[in-house]
Amino acid sequence: MTIGVPKEIKIQEHRVSVIPSATAELVHRGHRVVVQTGAGDGASYPDALYEAVGAEILPDADAVFGEAQLIVKVKEPQPEEIARLGPQHVLFTYLHLAASKQLTEELLASGCTALAYETLKVNHRLPLLEPMSEIAGRMSAIVGSYHLANHRGGRGTLLGGVPGVAPGRVMVIGGGSAGINAARVSSGIGADVTILEVDFERMRFLDITMEGASTLYSTEANIAEQLPRVDLIIGAVLVPGAAAPKLITREMLRQMQPGSVFVDIAIDQGGCSETSRPTTHDDPTYFEEDVLHYCVANMPGAYARTATQALNNVTHRWTLLLAEEGLQGACRKRPELLTAINTAQGHLTCAPVGTAHDLPVLSPSEALSIS
Repeated sequence: MTIGVPKEIKIQEHRVSVIPSATAELVHRGHRVVVQTGAGDGASYPDALYEAVGAEILPDADAVFGEAQLIVKVKEPQPEEIARLGPQHVLFTYLHLAASKQLTEELLASGCTALAYETLKVNHRLPLLEPMSEIAGRMSAIVGSYHLANHRGGRGTLLGGVPGVAPGRVMVIGGGSAGINAARVSSGIGADVTILEVDFERMRFLDITMEGASTLYSTEANIAEQLPRVDLIIGAVLVPGAAAPKLITREMLRQMQPGSVFVDIAIDQGGCSETSRPTTHDDPTYFEEDVLHYCVANMPGAYARTATQALNNVTHRWTLLLAEEGLQGACRKRPELLTAINTAQGHLTCAPVGTAHDLPVLSPSEALSIS
């Protein structure tokens, strides 16, 4: 199979989907890997490293999409990339379709089969999402703490406090991979941390493992009660494949202290506050109701080298499986792969996305005629 690695073109996205060591194995197995020139530069993987392991460097995205059957990316395709997709392509990337009806409809119109990293489920886990959730979670505490500084527009609270001065307060909404990493870093710098969660078994786990952080059942009333007291909110809510629930209203934000900070990790799925809207690393923040919002939609892209390596650790085996077996063969060998398929041959195949956009849904098996 020919695997295509285009250069990411989303604003401030520096990750690359396939690293040279993974390329080497694909080539060794007899596959052809075509890489757009400069695709790995942002993650410190120059073209020469790909050429050294047998990849072909192509001059532009048109050439990559024109040659490849399997397109492996990091972020959702941008409009000019969608125009290059057709029924002959299998696209493997983060999609977050519940956040955009337009992107969903354009992918359906292309006829390509699109597999989303974030919906692939194995034993009740989301293994292709977890590494990026871990990075975004750790980043959220760091950028939240930084933007609490007066010169960034924050209220001037040092989360760790000092002797004689109480530490700042952090509320993490969601105790999954992103939430636990946000809480761990926040606790590590000395903040007073509360994690809100709805799963009692998860709360027990957090209570045992997260020394220095407390747990609270996540309800609208409990969130509202905490808001006037906290300096930093971290939204780490996830409903796999679906739009993030709006747990924070504009009226609730008005109860916060001016200069408080809200970091919305859930922005890729539409955000967990009705005041959330996507921002970029170049222009990451804005104010609503005197609360500083940080809503960068590709947070791990800021640390492209680490994020690229972490992503490849979990995606490579699936890329190799698709290359070795083809889509239908791979799905028969590992039926879990069906959970990653969001569109197939013009059909929407992810139920949460259908619910989000009121679109009809066909099961992946039916769309691909897999029995």
